[in-house]
Amino acid sequence: MKKEGYNVAVVGATGAVGREFISILQERNFPVKNIKFLASSRSAGTYLEWKGKDVMVEELKKDSFKDMEIALFSAGGGTSKKFAPYAAEAGAVVIDNSSAWRMEPDIPLVVPEVNPEDVALYKNRNIIANPNCSTIQMVVPLKPIHDKAKIKRIVVATYQATSGAGKKAMDELFEQTVSILNGKGPTEAKVFAHQIAFNALPHIDVFFDDGYTKEEWKMVNETKKIMHDDSIQVTATCVRVPVFYGHSEAVNIETEEKLTPDEVRKLLSNFPGVVVEDDPKNNVYPLAINAAGKDEVFVGRIREDFSTPNGINMWVVADNIRKGAALNAIQIAEILIEKYL
Repeated sequence: MKKEGYNVAVVGATGAVGREFISILQERNFPVKNIKFLASSRSAGTYLEWKGKDVMVEELKKDSFKDMEIALFSAGGGTSKKFAPYAAEAGAVVIDNSSAWRMEPDIPLVVPEVNPEDVALYKNRNIIANPNCSTIQMVVPLKPIHDKAKIKRIVVATYQATSGAGKKAMDELFEQTVSILNGKGPTEAKVFAHQIAFNALPHIDVFFDDGYTKEEWKMVNETKKIMHDDSIQVTATCVRVPVFYGHSEAVNIETEEKLTPDEVRKLLSNFPGVVVEDDPKNNVYPLAINAAGKDEVFVGRIREDFSTPNGINMWVVADNIRKGAALNAIQIAEILIEKYL
């Protein structure tokens, strides 16, 4: 019998994703019995609203998780590596938004529309990993295509919003834009390696010796793990663009079986969590500004790639803070309480 409510801790509660956790928990009427907001010592003592009441933010400590049943983490990889095991040992199931645990072989990496059955593997270590935002929005529409025609190869170029790099990154975009438009030239680039306003930076996270970035390798490795198929060949180029919310992706796939664009549209139209916006004659296609604040992944510009057999191109857009982070984690939590807790 399902319980009436669960004790939930939000780690990194004052950050962009943490605040989105809090908002979505309320929007979706997640059955919360008691809520605890945890953050660094800098934020401890401040207040966040929960259902019309102010709740004080507490400092994150080793013993913060007594009696907690679910712990939503979005406080960076280092914090997750240090504190997630304490939460797990205390009996809370951790759903972690950082990259700290994603590629651990015994920790599930879950997108609810794609591999919900993997939630059951939380029992290994009481930790579930939330994938990278860019990976999440790509694999959702690829799942029904892979099931129908088996994807052999994926080539993706991302156009990622500054919110993916945090509040300071968004502030830098805003300040540089205002300064340039006021004729003063750009303010100093501190978060990014170069000016982000009116620019596109083919550089997200650190570079490896092979010339790829960490972000690009996340998309490669996470896609294979989520789809349970190491045979899928994936290559990515990840670009930061001067947008506040909403990642966009140009996705090219090659399948074993031939699919027409109309067949792809039909598959995607019937798949949960996907909205097809594909009427280019009337200028209808997914836009980052329209995806902001929405739960779904939007797909358009679906067309045949004539340069290769069985090739399809598509344009994929989603809110990176919402579906790319907080919502995905809470959807995992919903499966958890429905089937396992």
